[in-house]
Amino acid sequence: MARRGLVFLMAALRPFLYAAHRVFATRVVHSVLRGVSRDRLDLLGDEYFQYKLKPHLKPDGVARLKMLQAQGAEIVLVSQGLDHVMRPLAHFLGVKWLLVNRLDFRDRVATGRLLSPVIRPRGLFARITGAGPDGERTPDRLVRELNLPDPVALRSAVVPAERAPSDGARPVVYFDNHRNTAPFSVRKGLAGKHIMLVGFTGFIGKVWLVNTLLDLPEIGRIYLLIRRQKSNPAGKRFERVVEESPVFDPLFDRYGLGLSAFLQDKVEVVEGDVTQEGLGIDPEIAQRLQTNLDVIINSSGLTDFNPDLRDALATNVDAAVHVVDFVRNSNHCGLVHLSTCYVAGARDGRVSEKLRPNYTPAAVAGFDAEQEWRNLHELINQATEKAEGEEVTRELTEQAVGKEHAAKDLRGAALENQVRKGRIRWLRNYLTEAGARRAAELGWPNTYTLTKSLAESLIGNRSAGLPVAIIRPAIVETSVVKPFVGWNEGINTSASLSYLLGTNFRQLPSNERKRLDIIPVDSVCQGMTLIAAAVIERRHDAVYQLATSVTNPCDMGRSIELTSLAHRKHYRAQEGLESWLRLRMDAIPVSKTRYNRLSAPAQMAIVKSIQRVMAPLPLKKTPLARAERNLEKVGKLVQLFEPFILHNEHDFVADNVEKLSLALVPEERADFGYDTRSLDWWAYWIDIHIPALRRWTYPLIEGRPLAVRPPRPLIPVNDQEAAQAETVKTGTNGATWRYS
Repeated sequence: MARRGLVFLMAALRPFLYAAHRVFATRVVHSVLRGVSRDRLDLLGDEYFQYKLKPHLKPDGVARLKMLQAQGAEIVLVSQGLDHVMRPLAHFLGVKWLLVNRLDFRDRVATGRLLSPVIRPRGLFARITGAGPDGERTPDRLVRELNLPDPVALRSAVVPAERAPSDGARPVVYFDNHRNTAPFSVRKGLAGKHIMLVGFTGFIGKVWLVNTLLDLPEIGRIYLLIRRQKSNPAGKRFERVVEESPVFDPLFDRYGLGLSAFLQDKVEVVEGDVTQEGLGIDPEIAQRLQTNLDVIINSSGLTDFNPDLRDALATNVDAAVHVVDFVRNSNHCGLVHLSTCYVAGARDGRVSEKLRPNYTPAAVAGFDAEQEWRNLHELINQATEKAEGEEVTRELTEQAVGKEHAAKDLRGAALENQVRKGRIRWLRNYLTEAGARRAAELGWPNTYTLTKSLAESLIGNRSAGLPVAIIRPAIVETSVVKPFVGWNEGINTSASLSYLLGTNFRQLPSNERKRLDIIPVDSVCQGMTLIAAAVIERRHDAVYQLATSVTNPCDMGRSIELTSLAHRKHYRAQEGLESWLRLRMDAIPVSKTRYNRLSAPAQMAIVKSIQRVMAPLPLKKTPLARAERNLEKVGKLVQLFEPFILHNEHDFVADNVEKLSLALVPEERADFGYDTRSLDWWAYWIDIHIPALRRWTYPLIEGRPLAVRPPRPLIPVNDQEAAQAETVKTGTNGATWRYS
């Protein structure tokens, strides 16, 4: 409100200020922007151009400018406006250079001071005294009008129209004796090699497969370990993904109806289960794989923060042990295992790329990962026995009989069925709480990070003498380039929070200085490919962190603002009162105290108070009950993410993958180089990430289906009958994969 009052005051004083001194007046007018972030000014400038300037551009003037450009003229756009407004105009006109007013920024926040030279208004009679309707000026005349000392000062005042890119280059100094700087070629390292991918059905797995097939058609063969789902064999699961998932669009664009033949040559589906010993693979197929495989990439894992301990242990820990055992029984196979940066747990500061066996964030004395693994399995066995015991059975029986909507005289098979369902639910809740409680005791925020860290320790203990590299990605999000701009899938990681910030929820408890470590999925996949090639050539390090908190930091304050600005851009293009209101409701970072006092917890208390007052009245409680449920969901969601947005200020070092990337031969750096330093967070968040979530994720959060895609045709229509009659053998346990 104070800033709006200043704007109105400046509007009233502007004629008098300009009459006194135009340069001074220009500085004073722009001082009201003090405290506004560069990100916000960039978006508001783009918005102003799109909705105010662009509709009023004169076609004759645009045509004249295009003609000059066609003749090779170097155009400089001169304006008293800010560069935030003129940059989108220059981009629209194809102009490369600007001479405009620019604000001074400190830590990406405007100080309110204009940089020199100040471009003053042309004056009241500019249209009469101007050189012409097209506004052309000679350099000499501009020097005089801007009170510059000479043409050299004029040239130095001209700036590029493009947004300033981040500088990704930096010198590398090795302070240890590990100087593996010999030229490194991914194409040479992976040509003709055999790789098995575990976890293809996950977000990262699918992107890695498609990107690898796009960038490395010379690769030997990729085996996909896929689990059978009841009557749905592994081959059928893969076939369905190929036919329906948008992630395969670039491959189909390249190979068209020949995609099936290309996949048949490069991909083999192996039916198995990573949670079983021997990976659940048929012994004959396993022996062939252990002879031929060069590296296994294990990207499988359960990413729910606090799942049933049985599922987390089987998928995140047992599976890792089984993969290591499989590698040890192989002839020359290496292992690339995907973990997470957040195995660091509840601690602050710089997190190095080191593997610490038997690590706990709480520094528990005498902790042994092997013993903890056995203890957790024993806990599961004890809980299962307790669920079958008399005490729990009696409690579940009383609950079933006492339910509000239970049938009268519930007995026999019907009662047993209700007790059985209750026992399943009781055991799941018991083990979910037990896993979360044990994680907190040891210093991890949730069961997911506990089990991922246990897997790292067990791999470290059991992989002596094996070529093993552990990859720790940060929060993996939307792709920047590959497989295409803006690909995301499912309700993963920060999607729920970003969705919440696009509603009427405004106050998020967070530490605005804490760095939110987001990394695009294609950067993760490029890192995986680099590291896999390094493992094959035996020039790898033990741990690689793929993160941005050190190389290209983006703190929580900026992340929240960028999310709000992206939502604003969306709602600005919509019509209706709701969109008009929402584009004015920016989310802000607040303290936990203010959140409890003014946001969801306080609103929950108000709703409960109203319900208590209205309880004796014969009124419908549906609206209040719905509001209470929604606020409860918000509270649980915020609580779940607090370790990542409020506590634990982590800075994840990512030196090893950068050193590996710098060793690439120059001709491969564009395709396989790992680079997160040049990532423009403004463009990523506003133009790529949030629009991708709106397309691929928010409909799922709202319970709406995604747009229906017709199955992708992989063979000519007139060949379908022949294809239905002929199947192609794959490495599955009797299953086949029909290319159709």
